[in-house]
Amino acid sequence: MIKPAQIEQEAKKKENENIKFRSFLKNHADEEKLDQDFARLHKELFSGYDCSKCRNCCKLYSGSIPEEDLEQDAALLKLTKEQFVDFFLEKEKTDGVYATKHMPCDFLEEDGSCKLGDCRPDNCKKYPYTDQPDRLWSLYSVLEAVEVCPVAFEIFERLKREYGFRSR
Repeated sequence: MIKPAQIEQEAKKKENENIKFRSFLKNHADEEKLDQDFARLHKELFSGYDCSKCRNCCKLYSGSIPEEDLEQDAALLKLTKEQFVDFFLEKEKTDGVYATKHMPCDFLEEDGSCKLGDCRPDNCKKYPYTDQPDRLWSLYSVLEAVEVCPVAFEIFERLKREYGFRSR
């Protein structure tokens, strides 16, 4: 598996190939089979991967916390809801959603764990979304994940081989 510090550089080398593969999948892949392939590879590769050794996603993306989670998250950190929002979050244009305002994420601990633990937002828990349905219709987001997540990068490389893709 590619090292987290090398992912951006290696993904840039394969950027054109990955875009071609995305187009190939759009034109040739069966939606249900592709979802199964993504889910299978996701399960296989993440079962042996320690995300805490990478956390590129926490370093490069903002998390989104729904309003209904604010009280619980603030209490976990022994803060009032107002203190929690003032320091860590900014209101997004979407009603009822707050985005983390610092990068790397303020909740990222030195050991790679999250201060919010199991209370971390769904978008953080589900990243890089490679086991979610409808991958055929969200391949651009997969391309973004390939540039950040070593596991997403490896999933895409394995899919290329499995689908017999050859960049021309």
